[in-house]
Amino acid sequence: MKKLVYPFREKDVRSLKAGDAVSISGIVFTGRDKFHKAFADGDAVEGDFRDAALYHCGPVVVKRGGEWKVVAAGPTTSVRENPYEPKFIAESGVRVIIGKGGMDKATLDAMAKHGAVYIQAVGGAAALYAAAVKRVAGVKRLEDFGAAEACWEFEVEDFRGVVAMDAHGRSLFEDVARRSSKAMEMLEKVGG
Repeated sequence: MKKLVYPFREKDVRSLKAGDAVSISGIVFTGRDKFHKAFADGDAVEGDFRDAALYHCGPVVVKRGGEWKVVAAGPTTSVRENPYEPKFIAESGVRVIIGKGGMDKATLDAMAKHGAVYIQAVGGAAALYAAAVKRVAGVKRLEDFGAAEACWEFEVEDFRGVVAMDAHGRSLFEDVARRSSKAMEMLEKVGG
């Protein structure tokens, strides 16, 4: 298990390889559709994303005793952010993107160029990921984005995932697609 501790330095991120299991501790921001659209429209959400992590997540967060508590924090499907992510990586300096399902070639290329990785989080593990959030350090755009789309700033400890797209241009998703395609060709030859 590789350990990543905020701030996530480029050299540490570039040392990761697709397939590495990672444990993340430190600052993780959440950002989904409204976050990315605002960024694309030049209405960027305030925050220092340099050497930080962005989690594609619509958390369930409640206020208890005057403090925000995370009840569920599972990953959301990342493919929706494909149109925005390469530019966000280039301009923000973010090093870690977390989500589920992977992203496109343009995002993979941006990760290789700028030194970032995509961490695959496990779908269906929202309570487990919520337990890794030790504190809600802040929230931005809650009023205009709503709770699920707001940009939450979490302090996490031992948030786990797998490097699915690395800063060397390798994608586990592309590897699986290639192997599946080859298997289908073999099956067609045998069955044909």
